[in-house]
Amino acid sequence: MKVLLIGSGGREHALAWKIAQSPLLTKLYAAPGNPGIAEEADLVALDTDDHAAVVAFCKDKGLDFVVVGPEAPLVAGIADRLREAGIAVFGPSAAAAQLEGSKGFTKDVCARFNIPTGAYQRFNNAPKAKAYVREQGAPIVIKADGLAAGKGVTVAMTLDEALAAIDDCFEGAFGAAGAEVVVEAFLDGEEASFFCLSDGKSLLPLATAQDHKRVGDGDTGPNTGGMGAYSPAPVMTAEMVERTMKEIIEPTMRGMAEMGHPFQGVFFAGLMITEKGPELIEYNVRFGDPECQVLMMRLKSDLLPILHASATGTLDQVTAEWSEDPALTVVLASKGYPGAYDKATPIASLPQAGDGAKVFHAGTAMKDGQLVATGGRVLNATARGATVAEAQAEAYRLADAVEWANGFCRRDIGWRAIAREKA
Repeated sequence: MKVLLIGSGGREHALAWKIAQSPLLTKLYAAPGNPGIAEEADLVALDTDDHAAVVAFCKDKGLDFVVVGPEAPLVAGIADRLREAGIAVFGPSAAAAQLEGSKGFTKDVCARFNIPTGAYQRFNNAPKAKAYVREQGAPIVIKADGLAAGKGVTVAMTLDEALAAIDDCFEGAFGAAGAEVVVEAFLDGEEASFFCLSDGKSLLPLATAQDHKRVGDGDTGPNTGGMGAYSPAPVMTAEMVERTMKEIIEPTMRGMAEMGHPFQGVFFAGLMITEKGPELIEYNVRFGDPECQVLMMRLKSDLLPILHASATGTLDQVTAEWSEDPALTVVLASKGYPGAYDKATPIASLPQAGDGAKVFHAGTAMKDGQLVATGGRVLNATARGATVAEAQAEAYRLADAVEWANGFCRRDIGWRAIAREKA
């Protein structure tokens, strides 16, 4: 198979690394890619916002399959253009990608198909949203409706914080994403990420993970796109996985098909495990970042035929086998993230990683022959181990061997799972 991978982050490097191991692969291209992905694929200077150019490239190179990594091209309809051109693509249509593109759309789907989630209201102006928040009280959750690169959500513990978050949305802090706001009930419990492939009619559950969203140790400070993750999530017991499939994923797949938007791709369900059981916080329509890195580190099966089956309606013919060993990833970020940070800071060297360990590139580039940091989240030190504690020790050994003066990381990724191991 000749394959094009779209994207340039840590998630895409993990996907490229795994796809490159497939005996079915004859050629892998990536657009735009990054220096880590360049070790696995030929990088292409292709404007992925120009869907006609992407289709033309696929035809020119005789490509069999396109894997779309990030959410923005999916919400913009790249999968629709590729399917219309007869090219198999991993990722949902624009209509189905509304599950991530609009928080309000997802809440309405939950209401219609009786999927457990926090109570909510949608607002298109600040005074009405504020009146509702004052009525409900804090803690409460304020979300920009559209895509805000993981930053449009405020878990407000006080009324003032909630009112300020509403102002942020309507005053343009998140651009067009904040033109509508979803206000929802605060759910108390433990968060987990659940991944399940769909081809529109069949489902293949993948593994669970837990992400650390806050920038500081002990889960303190502002929310980020994710400072580290581990898999599996101990809170996701066999019973909880079964309930998640039955109460959340299956009704979503059936509901989307009933609405005329059959979902092909990956359901990434952000869950809160409450006293009542699993409740949906949000859907994403692509692999998590940095959760994808730990999933790929644990996946024993060939990834390529699994993704292709999701794209071609043959998911009932494939299975996924996982390593029993947990995996953990530590995000190395630019000092100042998630606020302002210096760009193009030099990364002097990266450690050699052995089997079951890898440093994935997230926000890097080559500048005059020097590897530099270009993003907020820059590298993912990732490792497997017999226990979470072992995986953590190896991931931090890798992280500490990175020579990059402007980098920092949290020191406690996986703390919940390690506390459970010791208990």
